[in-house]
Amino acid sequence: MKKFLIMAATIMMAACSQPKPKVLILYYSQNSNTKTVAEEIQGRLGADIEEIVALNPYDGNFQETIDRCLKEKQEGVLPEIKPLAVDLKDYDVIFLGYPVWFGTYAPPVATLLTSINLAGKKVVPFCTFGSGGLDSSARDLAAVQPDAEILPGYGVRAARLAAVPAEVDRWLKENGFLAGKYVKYDDFSAVRPVNPEEAAIFDAAVAGYPMLHATAQNVSSRSVEGGTEYLFEAEDAPNPAFGGEPHMIKVYVLALEGKAPEFTQVLR
Repeated sequence: MKKFLIMAATIMMAACSQPKPKVLILYYSQNSNTKTVAEEIQGRLGADIEEIVALNPYDGNFQETIDRCLKEKQEGVLPEIKPLAVDLKDYDVIFLGYPVWFGTYAPPVATLLTSINLAGKKVVPFCTFGSGGLDSSARDLAAVQPDAEILPGYGVRAARLAAVPAEVDRWLKENGFLAGKYVKYDDFSAVRPVNPEEAAIFDAAVAGYPMLHATAQNVSSRSVEGGTEYLFEAEDAPNPAFGGEPHMIKVYVLALEGKAPEFTQVLR
């Protein structure tokens, strides 16, 4: 028994002596949306935080920002950014945040990613967007930093920032970044043709969003806290950005009790 207790104590001491991974919240934010998410994560994890700052800020209106971004993309120009105050070598886990522009991370983040090497580090993307872009930007991140481990990220529409505290809390717990209980959701059901009631839920969720003119065709669903989450397969109307032809998209929709349905993300 004495030997067992000594062995158990030794194991516990060894476990306690394991260094805790050092975490950094690193983000770029044009209009404070991504900053809101970054500060929510930082507040829950107690991690260090650093902002990526463009030397020539994107401080124009929406159209001016789009025009500048397009011009830079056409000319192959990346904006200059201020040097980071932190040394990335000191961190094991980096939460990397950004707004999604043109389906990927904003240009100041692209500048950073071309100038650093995140090999061997765990990188956790988080982003804000108008309709979607977490998956596509994470793929681009993995392509430019192939030796980093890209972990499951979090994305939120700018129109849904009020949902950030609850969603970030669940996301951090679900992926092991934060201790605590959370409700584990079932997988989505099998895909089926939409019925009239589900089509009405879809139409209500996307109504008024100018970049979506889609018709739901198929759907799967699952129960979540307070209601139902749907994953619709829909045909979007012709759009010059996609070759001027109808194309299929996937749209996540939340229908919570007492609230109007709202879409949370589009996958193109």
